[in-house]
Amino acid sequence: MYRTSDPKPQIKKLAVDLGVHPEALRGWIRQAEAEAEAGERDDRLTTDERAELAALRKENAQLKRANDVLRTASAFFAAQLDPTRPR
Repeated sequence: MYRTSDPKPQIKKLAVDLGVHPEALRGWIRQAEAEAEAGERDDRLTTDERAELAALRKENAQLKRANDVLRTASAFFAAQLDPTRPR
């Protein structure tokens, strides 16, 4: 419940809503995060996986920009080589 909330609720308020002690809830959240980092949970990304995902997204954006530049340059040079081609 805590992980899926956006924005993250205050642990104290969530604990009251659930009827548990705030420190117990905090411990459970930390344990779940530690399990994810250790690769014991499949439902969360590890820190390394999050970093890799961010790097791949950045690389993907750069490649899309490069493709756009190449597509535009290709059209420009094709028009220069064949003046009868419509622009």
